[in-house]
Amino acid sequence: MNLMILYWVLVAVMLVGVAGAVLPGVPGPSLILAAILVWCVVTKFAIPLLPLGLIFVALILSAVVEWLGSYWGAKQAGASKWSQYGMLAGMAIGFFGLLPALPLGGPIAGILIGGLLGGFIGEYLYRRNLPASERLKTAGKVSLAIGFGALIGNLIEVVLAIAAVGIFVWSTWSSVMWA
Repeated sequence: MNLMILYWVLVAVMLVGVAGAVLPGVPGPSLILAAILVWCVVTKFAIPLLPLGLIFVALILSAVVEWLGSYWGAKQAGASKWSQYGMLAGMAIGFFGLLPALPLGGPIAGILIGGLLGGFIGEYLYRRNLPASERLKTAGKVSLAIGFGALIGNLIEVVLAIAAVGIFVWSTWSSVMWA
């Protein structure tokens, strides 16, 4: 296969990975990483080490930023430790697919829904000394903050995925165009 054709196929795969950073059920940063690894194997690591390191840092950060965004949202809403633990447990359960299958599901949707439900349940249980209506209101507020934090985390994940693809194209473009 011509190197130029492979390059453009891999860039297209990476762009699907960028879309996967926001679309449930579509692999995101892992797809970008797989395409870059294919390029590295085929070209015997013709990409310079510094850009490759920057790409890996961006992809590693993008893998944890959604989790951190949800946690940040919970902290900003004054969530109790119970809701934070519930959020983390719900995200883990959702990620590993223990939630019922969703039509557009996948790990990203599982993380979001699991985190929201886990945070809601944790906060609701923690506030057991409040009247039921106040418990629901407080747990709902925390759950919305978790969702907002996850949205911010998702947007940062997209920016990092775009940065990884941009660094790849910037650092390999000249070698492909003159090959």
